This record gives sequence, structure tokens and C-alpha cells, in this order.
Amino acid sequence: MTLTSSPNLGLDLEGGAQIVLETQDTDTVEANAESTDRALEVLRRRVDALGVSEPSLSRSGDRRIIVELPGVSDPREAADALGRTAQLTVHPVLGYDTSGQVPAETPPATPPAETPPATPPATEGSVGGAIEPESQAGDTGTDVVAGSTPAPSETPAPGETPAPESGDQLVLPDESGQPLILAPTAMTGEEINGADAIYDVQRGGWLVTLDFSGSGGDTWAQLTSDAACQPDGDPTRRIAIVLDETVISSPNVTTSVQCGVGIRGGQTEITGDFDEEEAKDLAALVEGGALPVDVTTVEQRVVGPTLGDEAIQASAWAAIIGMAITAIFIGIAYRLVGLMAIIALLGYALISYAALSALGATLTLPGLAGFVLAIGMAVDANVLIFERAREDYVDGKTKSLRGAVQSGFKNALSAIADSNVTTLLAAGLLFFLASGPVRGFGVTLTIGVLASLLSALVLSRVLVEWLVDRRWVNRHPDASGLAHHGRIRLWLRRRNPQLMARPLRWILISSVAVVLALGGIFLRGLEYGIEFTGGRLIEVSPTETIDVDDARTAVADAGFPTAIVQESGDDDITVRASDMSDDDAAAVIAALDEAGGGAELIRDELIGPSLGDELQRNALIALGVALVAQLAYLAIRFRWTFGTGAVLALFQNVVITVGIFAWIGKPLDGMFLAALLTIIGYSVNDTVVVFDRVRETWTRKDGERFRDVANTAILNTLPRSVNTGASTLFILIALLVLGGDSLSDFALALVLGILVGTYSSNFTAVPLTILLEDKKPAPPPAPKKSDKRSREDPNYGAVV
Repeated sequence: MTLTSSPNLGLDLEGGAQIVLETQDTDTVEANAESTDRALEVLRRRVDALGVSEPSLSRSGDRRIIVELPGVSDPREAADALGRTAQLTVHPVLGYDTSGQVPAETPPATPPAETPPATPPATEGSVGGAIEPESQAGDTGTDVVAGSTPAPSETPAPGETPAPESGDQLVLPDESGQPLILAPTAMTGEEINGADAIYDVQRGGWLVTLDFSGSGGDTWAQLTSDAACQPDGDPTRRIAIVLDETVISSPNVTTSVQCGVGIRGGQTEITGDFDEEEAKDLAALVEGGALPVDVTTVEQRVVGPTLGDEAIQASAWAAIIGMAITAIFIGIAYRLVGLMAIIALLGYALISYAALSALGATLTLPGLAGFVLAIGMAVDANVLIFERAREDYVDGKTKSLRGAVQSGFKNALSAIADSNVTTLLAAGLLFFLASGPVRGFGVTLTIGVLASLLSALVLSRVLVEWLVDRRWVNRHPDASGLAHHGRIRLWLRRRNPQLMARPLRWILISSVAVVLALGGIFLRGLEYGIEFTGGRLIEVSPTETIDVDDARTAVADAGFPTAIVQESGDDDITVRASDMSDDDAAAVIAALDEAGGGAELIRDELIGPSLGDELQRNALIALGVALVAQLAYLAIRFRWTFGTGAVLALFQNVVITVGIFAWIGKPLDGMFLAALLTIIGYSVNDTVVVFDRVRETWTRKDGERFRDVANTAILNTLPRSVNTGASTLFILIALLVLGGDSLSDFALALVLGILVGTYSSNFTAVPLTILLEDKKPAPPPAPKKSDKRSREDPNYGAVV
């Protein structure tokens, strides 16, 4: 699957336009899932008429419609077409249009006649079916068998027919593509009260009923009366129902309708050889067109193809370089078992890619960054297992490498499970509360976490156990990487520093860091991205380098003297304004194009004020829920004192990261929110590993002071924290350097978060827990039931 399929690319990677519309309540219609679905079908026809290749329309929630238009760089036409209320009109048919007819292929062309050629009689079962009065009991009207409408002697190709000379008439193709000349509008959708698809038992087929309101019944009676006076089979007996300049039905008036009388009573039927789906689709289109549901644009993004290509290339290089450095680091640190972890890591990458393709998930730019980040996070489980295996083998708890490996997997399983659950919580919050491409980050992070579990607990275990069963490895245990402790652990064991002897010292350092971060937030202020404030952001790449002051002058001359104009990336120019229409944006782009001797659009983002408020609210909810959820999980999994210390440490991570961004003037946007939630997940991951070791050590050292227990646990887990943090930082630094302007802020936030998180997991969460345990002491947890089987038993643990 990895070789034969590929995931769907989001518009931020493929290039194109995304428009998010929201339906609005009116005096007569409530904007809900049903009315939004009807509007979506109408909008789908409008998008199809634009000729965009492979457009995508979908409903999000009850009131929003997401429209994706690949390859579209100027969304003005699409936004204008999508923003109009559906227009349903009814027209008498004046005849066939043959002004664009094509001569016959074999004989030479003959001059066209001055009048249209005679039209053979049309059956009542034409393309659009037939129009009949509402059936009465015992009166089935005229039986209709749908067929193709007989064409005139020479039929022009659809789309080649020129408009008629009269500006009041329309030339539109009917359902079969045959051009019809339509009279001016005789009725609008406001005069149609409803449409239903029903199954007529007497006729044995599906039909569509129309109900008219107000003067609609009289207008329909006049239309059908005039059509009934025309010769049987003549196209002028047809009435065209048009939705957004597309004929959705053009049925004949049956012979049962009397000339000069028409169909009265405010009801009528459209019959034909409809199946259930066709009848319901026609009824939905007619009724949907009659509903005045307004739609407004709440979000609009345009990404040039260059940005997507550069992002893919940069992320690919970051993944390659980061994985290479990580592989070298793991290979040096853990030798042959490290090599097995690298092979398992490649398997993880293939599994994640295949899962992304199989699920049909859309890979966005943040999702691509999440995929790269998850590679570094996937190393964590292997490092945790190898460190536990080293301890048991070097300290003599097991006599063989195989026993050490099985012991490492068993003892690390609890911490691995806890840390991955907390990361999945953060990914779930991103998926449900984020918007646009950032939601894709939650999807890829979830897939990455699950794939890393499969890679570490199954694939890595099979490979490592196969390795330690080799005779050569057992004769040379040093080559395995498990026979000796790493340098950090040996240094800590020699020095045995009492890091937790004075926990208040670490809390004081953390408090100073938090105060400095808060100073940046309150003194410098936060610069929110347009996702949280609303407005428009345009980024262009000029052909010739232009000074930012010249760019400001060009933008001011285009009518936006107060717009924020800045440099970004490699000589790119960004323009940000609180209120800018599509036409205004086109004028700004044209001004920069002229000033720079040409300019390529990199991105164009429009966020409505209502969506900006919603995203800002959702961001706060996501952060609050993340902290509460982590507190609840840790309190259940450990003790409330542990959970409180962990959540306060998480709060410190968030505040310090936000404060640094405030000091350096970086914007807070959806990508930053994704980074924050990832930092929370990663920090909890680290903290869970530490607390799991604290709990395990506590059960073995009953009667010892809790701070001494915590100190021993930290000394044992610190090498793992350093190794995991380093392997993840290799990936992120590569992404920071190579990711370009679109990913650099995201990578910077993660680098800061991991550095602060590694510190806080050990030197903020644990000291806080020590103080709480001193205030509210509790007995140590009961030890786990020991497995009396020997680790040397070949059937010990999982058997593969």
C-alpha cells in the first residue's frame, strides 16, 4: 500500500483555495443540518459550473460548508458565486436554438436556413418528464414513459450556442445538453412552497409534486394554459425549471391539460421514468432553490503551489536529516539494539504512511510537521525499554540478555501506556476544537502515536529478541548495547547528587522563569494571528527584492495606509489588514506586483470576525480541557498530589513558551496552538515516566523519606529524559532550520516546549509533589504482585 497509494494532500500543500461558508437563519427558514445540506447541493452545482478540477464540498457541523478548489489562485469568482442565495426561476420554452449548429460530416456544408428546421414531435415522456394536474382518485392522468427528447434535425454542440440577440431571452442546455431558447422569467422560487418525491402506487413509479404559494398558483395556471395550446410534441409545450442558470427539469405539459385552462389549484405533478434517487434529487433541488438561506464567508484561504512544494521538500529533508542524526545517536548510545530500533523506526514510518493513505486522511502542512515530529517521539518508547533492560542486566537482576530484554519491556509497559494516552488526549482536543489545516495535525499525531506503539511493542521486540538469541551476541554482550550503562548514568551514580534535598530551590527557579514570562505577556503584549483576531493576511514573493518601506507605500497607494506590511521568509512581503475584500486584496497584490517587477502569490487568508472569536474561544477551551483532563488522568493513575504537581508544571511550560513568543514578537495562531497542545502531551509523557519510577521506587523503599525516593527515581530516569529529548530535538532543529517561514514558528515553539518540559518534568513537578506529600503524607502504594516465573524461562512474557 505504501508503494501503490498516496495520501490526499490538503490545499496548503497542493495549492488552491478553501472557502468556509456558514448558513444564516432567516425569518422563514432555520439554518440547520437539513437546510445546510440543501444549500450544499445547490452550491455543488455552482462549483461544477466554474469548471474547477476535482472540487470538494462537505458539511462541517450543522451550519458550515467547506469548499475546496484545487489550483484556484483568484477566488473572487468562486466566492461571488458561492455567496449568492440560490436563484430558482421558471421559464416558458420558445424552441430549440440552432444558431450554433455544426454541419454534417460527410456532405459539404449547406447554408443554414433562415428559420429553424422543423422539429419532430416530442413524446410526453421527454427528458424532463411531463407536467400533469394533481391526480384525483380514479384519475391517473396520462401515463408517461420517459425517453430522450427528439432533437431538431441538426443539434448544436452544448456550450457552442451563442446567446440570442434579445437580452431578455436565455439559451441554456436542457438535461440532455440540447440548447433551449427560454423566455424571460415567469416565476421565481419564492412562489414555490415545496416539492416532494412520492411513489405513486397506481402508476407504479416515482413522481415529484410541486406546491405553489401566493400568486404562484395563478402564474403556473397561465404558464400551463399557454403551453397546452401548442401543438402536441412541439418544444413550446415544455416549461423549464432553472436553478442558477442550469436547467434541472424541462417537462412537457401533457395532453390531459386543456388549452386556455391550465393546471389550477396550486399543485402539480412532474412525472417521468424517475427512480427514487432521481425523484428525490429533483425535489431537493426545487425546494432547496426556493429556500432563501443566506450564506456568509467565515474563512477563506488561498495557497500558491510554490508554498506547498517548498513545504513538502523542506519537511522531507528535515525528516531525512533528522532521522539520520537520530539513527547515528541511537546507534552510538545503544549499539546493536539501537540498530534494531532504527529498523523498527523505519517500519513505523511505513505503517504511518500506509495508515494515512488507507484511511483517506488529508495530509496538511501542520499534519506533515506532526508526521515529522512523531518520528522523534517514536524513539521514546525504545529508549525507555532499553534503559530498563540495561539496569536489570548490569545490576545483575537478570543473567541473560534475553531476560533483560523481556524485563525491560515488562517494566516499561506501564509508563509507555500512560504517556501515549496523555498524548492522544491532546490530539483529540486538536481534532475536535481546532479548525482548518491544524485539525490535520491532530489526525497525523493520533496515527503516529498508535503506529509508534505497534512499532515499539511488537516490531522492535521481535527484532531485539531475535538479536539477543544470536550466539555471537551472547558471546560478545558489549556489542548488544545493554551490557554497560551510558556515560550520563555512570556519572550520576558516581556523584549521587541529592537533587531533591532542597525542593524549594527548584520551585524558586521555576517561579522566576514564570514571572519573567508573565512580564513579556503583560509588558510586550501578545500578537495574535488573524485566526484569532479575524482579518486578512496576504503573502507574496516579488520577482525583484523590494524594500519594506516601498512595499508599504505601494499598499498605501492601493487604499490601505493602515495595513501592517512586513518582511517574511526570503524577501517575501506580508500584508495584514482587519477588513479587506477580495477586490481590495486583488488591488494590493497588483500594487506589489508592479512594485516588485512581478509577484507570485504565496498565500491569502481571510478569517471572519465571528470565526476569529470562535477559534480564540476554542483555543482557551482546548488548553483548559487539556490541563483538567491531564490532572484527572494523573490523579486516577497516581495520587492527587502527583497530578497537581504535573499540571502546575504544565502550566509553567505553557506560560514560559507564550512569554518567550511575546518577548520576541512572534504571532500566536493555530499552528502555535497545535504546538502548545503537543508540548502538553510531550511534557506529560516525560512526567509520567518520572512518576511511574517514583511510584515503583516508593513500593520498594517503604519507610524512606519521600524526597529521597523521588531523588533516586530522578537519577534513574534522567538519562532516558536526556536521550529522548535529544533524539526529538534533532528532528525539530532540522525542521526549524529547513522548514521555512511557514513551519519555523511551529518548530521553535516545540523546541522551547521540549527544553522547558524536560526541565519541569524533573525539577518542577517532582519538587511540587514533594511539598504536597510533606503537607498531606500518604503510605506508599501496595507493591505489584510479583511474577514467580523466572525471567530466564524462554516462555516468560509475550511469546512471538
